[in-house]
Amino acid sequence: MEWRDEGVLLSMRTHGESAAIIEVFTAAHGRHSGVVRGGASRKVAPILQPGAQLAVEWRARLDDHIGTYTVEPLRSRAGVLGDRLALAGLNAVCALIHVALPEREPHAALWQATVGLLDALQSVPDWPADYLRWEMRLLEELGFGLDLTRCAVTGARDGLDFVSPRTGRAVSRAGAGDWADRLFPLPACLMGQGPADPRQMAEGLAITGHFLNRELAPVLGGRPLPEARARLIDLLARL
Repeated sequence: MEWRDEGVLLSMRTHGESAAIIEVFTAAHGRHSGVVRGGASRKVAPILQPGAQLAVEWRARLDDHIGTYTVEPLRSRAGVLGDRLALAGLNAVCALIHVALPEREPHAALWQATVGLLDALQSVPDWPADYLRWEMRLLEELGFGLDLTRCAVTGARDGLDFVSPRTGRAVSRAGAGDWADRLFPLPACLMGQGPADPRQMAEGLAITGHFLNRELAPVLGGRPLPEARARLIDLLARL
């Protein structure tokens, strides 16, 4: 078995004296692990940093074997190492992909969105808003996209102020009635309207976090979402 692809490195751990096991989120083969011979060496290890864009070639005798990778660097994202917030964003992305996506299942649209977000970490000042939209895309890949197009109660498209924690659908103030205090406030940035200030970011991440927790419950087995996401939210709150 053999294939070539492009991917984002999610994690690396040493294996034996000089090898490494890497996990890569690839364009056509999804989240996929393999062994890199010499991956722990001084020459190769600096290439195998989380977030790095790699050209990979995977080989194995049988498809269900872990197999081996040969890798070539395409793009380093070492620039985020000097930015505490950007590094937290990168780590949160890698950790969520690891827990959320089944192994070896392609998610081409999410892969494109992930590459765009990781590029934005180094070049776009308002990347936290991109991160929030990325979590919404991740929910779509899990089969639970938020419906923020119209009120779930009245059908109205205007005046959408809340999100139902049960259905993930928008609700207008008129539709919410006496139930308003049981609903999530809907920040405009979640609908792509205007910049995301700290309050709106916190409200948006509370919504996506609620549904990520719910949808990933069978995988997490009662554990919370990855600590890397919590660290990112904490840093955003401090800023």
